[in-house]
Amino acid sequence: MPADQPYRLRRPVKSLGTYLRWDTAVGILLIAVFLAGTSSTDGFASTGNMSAALNDTAEIALIALPMTLLVVAGQVDLSVASMLGLSSALAGSLWDAGYAFELIVPVCLLAGAAGGLLNGWLVTRVGLPPLAVTIGTLTLYRGLASVVLGDKAVAGFPDTYSQWASSTETVPGTFVPYPIALFAVLAVLAAVLLHMTGFGRSLYAIGAQEDAAWFAGIRVKRIKLALFVVSGLMASFAGIVYTLRYGSARADNGLGLELVVIASVLLGGVDFNGGKGTLGGAVAGVLLIGLLNNLLTLNDVANEIRVIVTGLLLIASVLAPRAVSALAERRNRRLAAAP
Repeated sequence: MPADQPYRLRRPVKSLGTYLRWDTAVGILLIAVFLAGTSSTDGFASTGNMSAALNDTAEIALIALPMTLLVVAGQVDLSVASMLGLSSALAGSLWDAGYAFELIVPVCLLAGAAGGLLNGWLVTRVGLPPLAVTIGTLTLYRGLASVVLGDKAVAGFPDTYSQWASSTETVPGTFVPYPIALFAVLAVLAAVLLHMTGFGRSLYAIGAQEDAAWFAGIRVKRIKLALFVVSGLMASFAGIVYTLRYGSARADNGLGLELVVIASVLLGGVDFNGGKGTLGGAVAGVLLIGLLNNLLTLNDVANEIRVIVTGLLLIASVLAPRAVSALAERRNRRLAAAP
């Protein structure tokens, strides 16, 4: 270096990932899908269609809230769709037997909490891995739904509750259906819990390094047990919403819905290994999949293709963040090694 030239420190070159997080990218993609649908499909941006599109994601959105907390803590619950079906079957069976709907709802919620408690007990007390446990209870709860209701379909639920769950009844002055308005309130509460409280920090600690969290005094087993109970409770409530929205209680309601929930959460940037992710990203993932499905439906795309798209998004949600991290790490090593 010439003597008359001042010495300058090399500044590290920041990558795009420094400024653009994965959950932010999903939010931008959500806006892009909305704009593309608005310009390419008649009626896509109408208030009626937006109301229907939002309402179609109601059950997925509700279940995604506790699922996000579970995955951040390094856990997963694959039995949520089966619990939804069991709740629907139980509601149909009790309604068919002549019980009041106001009594049916707490019974279904209690069943959901009990199912979540079983999952949590097997994971925290018996020491079984959550993936194996919830695959087993996925089959168990769906089988119980078939036992409770058989192959019948029960309809004729009270109009007051059915209208509450439909997309035609919205919050006055908006196109937002009541189930989505409830979801928005719960999402704000969950976001505060996850990102602004000691409990939320405990979830990240458990997901990042469970043993270290335990040595730090965090009640790991108790927290995980509570998360599974809340997951079962919310899945059973989603089963009630699903039943009212479609006006039919069946044992196979919500079949396969757990994959859409997982895809939404992971697409929003929540790491399946735990310890990373935001609730806002998960909500963006839910809305993105909901808008895509609505757009494909309006364009007469077959249901099989929509399922394939969901599967591809699930794969992309797992691979893409890891690929970005790997590229950023390799680039940083190359910059560090440069003379």
